[in-house]
Amino acid sequence: MFGDSLIAAHLLAIDLFLYVVQVVTPEDPTTPPPWYVAVPLTLGVVVPVGFRRKYPVAAAYATLLFGVPHSILELGIASLFTTCISVYTLVAYVSRRQGLLYVLANAVVTGVQAWLQYSAQMVILLIVVALMFALCWVLGEFVGARRAYHAAVEQRLALLEVERDHQARMAVAAERARIARELHDVVAHAVSVIVVQADGAAYAVRTQPELAERAVRTISATGREALTELRRLLGVLRSEDARDDLTPQPGAESLAELAERVRAVGLPVHLEITGAVDDLPAGVGLGVYRIVQEALTNTLKHAGPGTRAVVRVERSGDRVELEICDDGHQAVRPLVGVSGGNGLIGMRERALVFGGSLDAGPRPEGGWRVLASLPLTAE
Repeated sequence: MFGDSLIAAHLLAIDLFLYVVQVVTPEDPTTPPPWYVAVPLTLGVVVPVGFRRKYPVAAAYATLLFGVPHSILELGIASLFTTCISVYTLVAYVSRRQGLLYVLANAVVTGVQAWLQYSAQMVILLIVVALMFALCWVLGEFVGARRAYHAAVEQRLALLEVERDHQARMAVAAERARIARELHDVVAHAVSVIVVQADGAAYAVRTQPELAERAVRTISATGREALTELRRLLGVLRSEDARDDLTPQPGAESLAELAERVRAVGLPVHLEITGAVDDLPAGVGLGVYRIVQEALTNTLKHAGPGTRAVVRVERSGDRVELEICDDGHQAVRPLVGVSGGNGLIGMRERALVFGGSLDAGPRPEGGWRVLASLPLTAE
């Protein structure tokens, strides 16, 4: 805005200087118009230049309107230069269509004026005006293309920033879901074992104190294991470098130990492992362990007394197939596995993370079955 005002001020000063020279020169054959005509016309030509960026179309046609009498009275050079500036402005800041309409309007005005006022030099005048308009049009095209390029770059950077923020939010949500799965698997299994053992100890404390004592020891050991797992998870969350945590994660090779712990709680578990599962990828091995752990935890909570469970793990080719079933006789179980729906949801999420699948539901002959298939490599 300041630069445009400066241009307008310079053109005004040049035209006023030329007008004063014309007035004070007695041998000049032309008689200048009075100042109260010349000065307003000159102002009308140059003032719109100061507003050409904010109101480009209105400023251009205001310049044309005042430029016609200004050029007819030969009051200076402002009408020609402001017209060229208007052509450049319309092409660069508005559109080619507006620029073309403005050039056509000026061509008509200039052609009529040259024919009536400068017939002897008409061709030369029209060539000069055409060259100046062409130069201003080319400059407008160049500046307009550069402005469009910068606008596209800014838009692309804004989109990239939005995409980056979206990816960051997705990463945070995925990490929160992973932490929630780990916490649920650890806490739900431990609490389920503790509840079952506590109920058994309450029944046996008077009639079978040895059995109650064994249940209390199981509660104590399970609680310590859960605390250890929770401390490990909290240590990972607090540490900036996950490599600082060297506690081994359970995997498929720990299934025998898991089955033994569940048997100690009072749920008979038959474990069948086909194929080598000790060398599974760490993530897949942890997923297998957690799915089996959650399925047995749900059996403990929902299947009722006298239930038996069977765990089958088979490595065939590049996949690991899991089947965990029981013969529980409780009529209806919640489809979500645990209250709140976190159990079955967590198992499905673990399977989907590796591109696998998981199905769970009642068996026709009674009981519950969980089927899962995990690929060893990402699909």
